Amino acid sequence: MPTAVFQSAPERAQVHVSATHDAAWLVVDRIALRYGTRTVVSDLSFALPRGTLACLLGPSGCGKTSALRAIAGFEPLFDGQIRLAGQVLSAPGRLTPPEKRRIGMVFQDYALFPHLTVAQNVGFGLRGQGDATDRVAAMLDTVGLAAAAARYPHELSGGQQQRVALARALAPQPSILLLDEPFSNLDVALREHLAGEVRDILKATQTTAILVTHDQHEAFAMADVIGVLADGRLQQWDTAYGLYHRPANRRVANFIGQGAFVPATVLDAHRLSLAFDAGQVHRDDTTFTADTALPFTPGSRVDVLLRPDDVVHDDASPLQARIVHKAFKGAEFLYTLALPSGNEVLSLVPSHHDHAIGEPIGIRLEMDHLVAFPQEGAGR
Repeated sequence: MPTAVFQSAPERAQVHVSATHDAAWLVVDRIALRYGTRTVVSDLSFALPRGTLACLLGPSGCGKTSALRAIAGFEPLFDGQIRLAGQVLSAPGRLTPPEKRRIGMVFQDYALFPHLTVAQNVGFGLRGQGDATDRVAAMLDTVGLAAAAARYPHELSGGQQQRVALARALAPQPSILLLDEPFSNLDVALREHLAGEVRDILKATQTTAILVTHDQHEAFAMADVIGVLADGRLQQWDTAYGLYHRPANRRVANFIGQGAFVPATVLDAHRLSLAFDAGQVHRDDTTFTADTALPFTPGSRVDVLLRPDDVVHDDASPLQARIVHKAFKGAEFLYTLALPSGNEVLSLVPSHHDHAIGEPIGIRLEMDHLVAFPQEGAGR
């Protein structure tokens, strides 16, 4: 009988800050934003230690860009407080202007000056400083564009323009860097690669930064910690691993990664049985035992989240599923499998196991933890 650690149960947000407020470099403390009578951000809190790379992640309209603009000083707060390096930047009736915050910005369209060279763009915010030339040279070397100093933006690729914008934002040594969908104008295949490059640059310069994006792959490639937003509220503040394997609620589970919910029955305080066969009560190979008591009453109907890496191809397994769809991923196939119960799950299988649609295959469930939620409309 498999064992597992059960991570979550009730539908609730799970919010962890990265540092205590006293130790944090940036503190966003229960902020609320309104446009007229419409609230776009509610009760948003997080704290970042210096040098942390964070991400606000969510679908369009979730409030992530509004939150970023509030940190930059472009939006007033209806409630709460924003502090940077111990100083209050924003509070109701109090707004430090953006130009006095020492905050760098990288915009979605890069906002480079077309009539200025790469070096002139990078040095734009350093005018009048005695070491401007040396600082520009150092930043261009950091982003790998020293040889392009005399070129103009239109002579560069999209990825190179993005790095120029990053160098320009970093040149004045900002207290924090804000990146608003900086990879959205690039090819999909390039985004994750450049997110990794930007992460390396920011870590090398020990920069504190916040990325805003709707693309979880960019967030995973770049951020130390990620906040998932929905309807203006923070659903979970966690690492990429935590969001994927320990989602705090269904909204996070559905937004992060791929997976499927399979009905299950709580047998007792420590055992849960997945509905694998039609009409089954339970069977040993789909019953999981937890070391700690489950937060459900015996007999409760719950949904268990199965990720594609939880469903392992195994020809020797008595558990059989039927392939209803397949997607070739190069090293792997992503199979959609129909269980005898009628539920469908996903499975990542090495691509040398090339099975036909309609073919049955053996599977086993291989998990070191499960995530279970009450079935919608069912009691606990």
